[in-house]
Amino acid sequence: MLLSGHCPHCPALLAGLTELLKRGAIGRLEAVNIESNPELAMSLGVRSVPWMRLGPFELAGSRPAGELALWARRAGEAGMADAFHDLLKGGDAAQVLRLIEEAPARLSDLLPIVANPEASLNVRLGAGMVFETFSAAPALRALLPALCELARHDDARVRADVAHLLGLTREPSARPCLEALLKDADSDVREIATESLAGL
Repeated sequence: MLLSGHCPHCPALLAGLTELLKRGAIGRLEAVNIESNPELAMSLGVRSVPWMRLGPFELAGSRPAGELALWARRAGEAGMADAFHDLLKGGDAAQVLRLIEEAPARLSDLLPIVANPEASLNVRLGAGMVFETFSAAPALRALLPALCELARHDDARVRADVAHLLGLTREPSARPCLEALLKDADSDVREIATESLAGL
């Protein structure tokens, strides 16, 4: 955690993290005062405090105790899909991208967003941007079976997104899944499937 002596929110965050440490929810806590160590903040690109790195996540600003506990659980990887949803909802697609670049298998943790027709537009758009960054990448191609399964989803919005993602794989074996979508009841799905087939 990075803090400063003039930060009004830092003491509460430090107390919350200390409580997590006492309960064993986190294994170690390192608090650094940037007034005496400004080089660390500069090297991390941190411009304001409080700031912390909890597992793979970088979180800025004040957080209530319950939210700290939630992010501590997510740091154990089991909650990565939920973490991605919340990060995208908060407009932090850059951190999602960084986390997937560090471990490309995490790309699969975006599939629950694709499969959720009720996900907000900004979350879906953020997920789409991340998927596009991995166009033709092995991590996206590895999701082909799961995407073909989602291509049979009841909701046309999901099928349309999947048609686009199947095209992004640039994988010839995606062709049968896309050809099936050419007969979809929804015109948008058919149009996107046609474009994706052309892209293959």
